[in-house]
Amino acid sequence: MQDVISLGVGEPDFVTPWRIREAAIYAIERGYTTYTSNAGLLELRELVSAHLEALYGVAYDPNEEIVITVGVSEGLDLTLRTLLNPGDEVIYAEPCYVSYAPGIAFAGGVGVPVITRGEDGFRLDPEAVHAAITDRTKAILLCYPGNPTGATQNREDLQRIVDLACRYDLFLISDEIYDRLTYRGEHTCVASLNGARERTILLNGFSKSYAMTGWRVAYVCAPAPVIEGLLKIHQYAMLCAPHVAQLAAIEALRNAESDVKEMVHEYDRRRRFFVGGLNAIGLTCPDPAGAFYAFPSIAATGLSSEEFAERLLYDERVAVVPGTAFGPSGEGHVRCSYAASVDQLEEALRRMERFVKRLKEGMRSAPGKHTTEATRV
Repeated sequence: MQDVISLGVGEPDFVTPWRIREAAIYAIERGYTTYTSNAGLLELRELVSAHLEALYGVAYDPNEEIVITVGVSEGLDLTLRTLLNPGDEVIYAEPCYVSYAPGIAFAGGVGVPVITRGEDGFRLDPEAVHAAITDRTKAILLCYPGNPTGATQNREDLQRIVDLACRYDLFLISDEIYDRLTYRGEHTCVASLNGARERTILLNGFSKSYAMTGWRVAYVCAPAPVIEGLLKIHQYAMLCAPHVAQLAAIEALRNAESDVKEMVHEYDRRRRFFVGGLNAIGLTCPDPAGAFYAFPSIAATGLSSEEFAERLLYDERVAVVPGTAFGPSGEGHVRCSYAASVDQLEEALRRMERFVKRLKEGMRSAPGKHTTEATRV
């Protein structure tokens, strides 16, 4: 299909900063193409430790409490397989990243979604989390800033969730891959909260903040007994993260802070432009305070999420992701990534405005029939 503007892919549109690519090229030229230790290069683990302590005041022992993984996806898989016994329950907010429920199931666990809603800014209510806890609950899985909603969670609510974990002796799994992409206020690292560190498995990496999605390098930080369990699986399933990617990550932590800040500034500019445009054309969208996604409601169009996404693609050549990809509660929404140029976002909004206008005109001309005639693909 020609002339498609894709707002569907959840990755930066920036190329990895040159200084990072140059470090990788140099590493290849020098022959750094072997395995590393299972836990990853010690220098990288030391830099990760220093990075987290500088940003959030959380200290981890590079020798015993950090392992370098092949992306956060592997880190999450390792974490779930390490912690869960068959039938253990994991509470998570929905709509959520597409791999959470399957990952829990693959590890023998049972996912327990807690529904969040657009009218509340997709805030995870600690009381709803409390209500979901049973005698089978093993962990609470958090992801802030969130995918697909771009929602963040305030420090007070996160502390209340940590308090619940302490009260019921639960693990906290905190996916913070979008931590640097926070546009309002400061990001709260879950492990920095009172009582959290000894029960938190912190997942983070380089894909989003450093535009390094294809390098597949991330890290897990946790108490030493958890890391020991992770390594037992990691060493047989994956052995180690790519040597060159780890050296690139070292360069990122050493010298790419200015690049991160430039990208974050540009994402924020696009965020304000695009979310304002969505609301202007009649697709109500809560203000996403993080990540690079908007999750507008399409309820006013009378279409389901899948119908909206399919018709928008075929009628106007704009690709978005149906909200139901992120769980049943995503119905009535679509995910749009604003990790695209402003010119592309502007043209996408023009096309979406035409599409929405036609739908609404069709609904007015055929009252009572928009759920059949207007939704036909």
